[in-house]
Amino acid sequence: MKSLLIICLALFIFLFSISANANYDRNKAVPVEKVLFGTVISTRNISQEELIKDKSNGWKTFGGALVGGAIGNQFGGGSGRTAATILGAIIGGKMVNNRSQAKTVTVRLVELMIEVECTEKQCQQYMVVQDFDQQMVFHRQDAVRMVYLANGDVRIDKQF
Repeated sequence: MKSLLIICLALFIFLFSISANANYDRNKAVPVEKVLFGTVISTRNISQEELIKDKSNGWKTFGGALVGGAIGNQFGGGSGRTAATILGAIIGGKMVNNRSQAKTVTVRLVELMIEVECTEKQCQQYMVVQDFDQQMVFHRQDAVRMVYLANGDVRIDKQF
């Protein structure tokens, strides 16, 4: 019975330690459709709050019910033990469900107005919003490149 409790506890801890991966990986080679060169006209740092619903909430609730049931099974005897097991499972599942419903995540973004190199007729301007990167802070008049990736994304990097 103790080994079952240890396994349940390990499963419970594992389910709480799962974390999300970043959407953008700088160490990944991807095909490029085209590249435009230009100058930053204006820049604005913005933050956006997102309400993230926990996708593994069902598994966590199940794990909480399992651990609660295992703890409740340690008490009483006969039909009292069955009642304690059921009550422990309900309390454990409810406690975990109340703790991990949703969380707020603040996303830092940068909004860039870019003027690409002018042709004979006109200069074109583009507004791009992308993730804020502390290693690449943009300022007015910075020379940049707009990289159009094959998957439809656009990334702005400084032109060195």
